[in-house]
This record gives sequence, C-alpha cells and structure tokens, in this order.
Amino acid sequence: MAEPHGSTASGQGAPAGAGTGGGTATASALLEVQGLTTSYGPVRALDGVSLRAEAGRITAVLGANGAGKTTLLRTISGLVRPTSGQVLLDGQDITRAPVEAMVHKGMAHVPEGRGVIAELTVDENLRVGSLFRGKVGREEFDRVYDLFPRIAERRENPAHTLSGGERQMLVIGRALLARPRVLLLDEPSLGLAPRIVAQIFGLVRQLVDSENLSVLLVEQNARSALSVADTGVVLNLGRVVVTDDARTLAADEDLRHAYLGF
Repeated sequence: MAEPHGSTASGQGAPAGAGTGGGTATASALLEVQGLTTSYGPVRALDGVSLRAEAGRITAVLGANGAGKTTLLRTISGLVRPTSGQVLLDGQDITRAPVEAMVHKGMAHVPEGRGVIAELTVDENLRVGSLFRGKVGREEFDRVYDLFPRIAERRENPAHTLSGGERQMLVIGRALLARPRVLLLDEPSLGLAPRIVAQIFGLVRQLVDSENLSVLLVEQNARSALSVADTGVVLNLGRVVVTDDARTLAADEDLRHAYLGF
C-alpha cells in the first residue's frame, strides 16, 4: 500500500484529528471531480464535492447512509446530471457525455445491487458487458474467468443460480470486459459474508496493482474499504469532510466514531 500523503479536508465540522488544507492529489490523477453539485428537486445530494483518483490506486468514498456516496458515482458516470461542477477523465471534460460514451472513454460503473440478468447464463451475462466494446476476443473472457474461477465453474449456469458473492464477481467481471481505466464500484460488500467481502476486495486490490487500474470504491463498510484502499474520502451530507491516506483515517478514532461508525 502506498505511503501516506498527508491529510486534507474540506467542508465543515471535521472532528479533532482531521486534516486541513488543499488536497492529496498529484498531477497524475486520472479522474478528477471539481465542485460537483447534484440536486434531486429541492434536495441537494452533493454540495461542491471535489476529489481526485489516481491510476494504480483505490480511492474509497465513505460515509453514512444519505451522505451522497451513490449519487456521486451516478453523477460521475453520467446517470445523473449535476447542476454545477465538472468531471474530468485524463484531463478531458466528460461531465455531459452520454453514458455509452463513458465506456469508450475508459470508465465502467458497477452499481449497487449486483444487477445480473437472471435468465441468462454466466457466459451470456459477460457478453452483455462487451456490447459497447464491439468485438471482444475469447482471451478476454478467459482473463475474467481466470480472475474469478468460481464463476468459471458456473459459466453455463443461469445467473439466478449464483450466490450473492458469485453475482458480485460476475458484475465486476462484466465491467472489466470493457477494459476500463477507471472502475466505479458501489457497495460491493452489501449483504455478503465477511469472508466473501475479503475475497472480493483482495481481487480488486490485485487488479489495481497488476493493471494500473484506478478504482473509486463507495462503501458503507468503512473498515473493510480502508483495509484495501490507498486514499479515503469521507462524505457527510453531500460534502467532503476529509481526504487522507487510508491508514491515517483508519487510525483516527475521533473521525471514525464521528463519521464511519467503527
């Protein structure tokens, strides 16, 4: 895991121990969010959120229910339009790009809920993930099966026969067929046993380290997320409270109790 960068914070009300200052990011940031504000009618779900995610690193976005975590990923991926702010991918403004264009530009979004197509087989579900890429070679499917041998064993089985953990592996594998440079993961641990969570997070860490992938990981299970992340970003009521090295955040007892629930 990377060495600490030093702490940063924005927003109001950070507890003692939270850092203050500008930002952890460097010029190598692959994904950059600048002052993102998103509203649902009169409700402001994101309020000027800024963050950066680098290649070869996991950036965990943490916070309680209602903090704006899922809205952040949906806005970045184009499913929800912001009222202000920018999303930059490798320096290019993609804020208003259509969702399908995001795939071609190198971004894949795995939403909360393990959305497989239950009637299709595992192999057919993976093929759905390749549609925006055009022709995908057999070796790319084999790569996914090598990463997730449990779904390889069930490749001809209908997706509805898979366990929750296997479905999560399938949707991540499906996203990887798009060959993303940035992977957005929304609550991948939801409803899974701790042993399966550890396995999936370990595979994500392996992907990041071996393929220089950038992962923006939204999680309510802050303890598990910080155990594999490089950087943590804490949201509270749509605002960034603090950004810091993951290990530093995990060790900050005041911040953990105030915002992360452990």
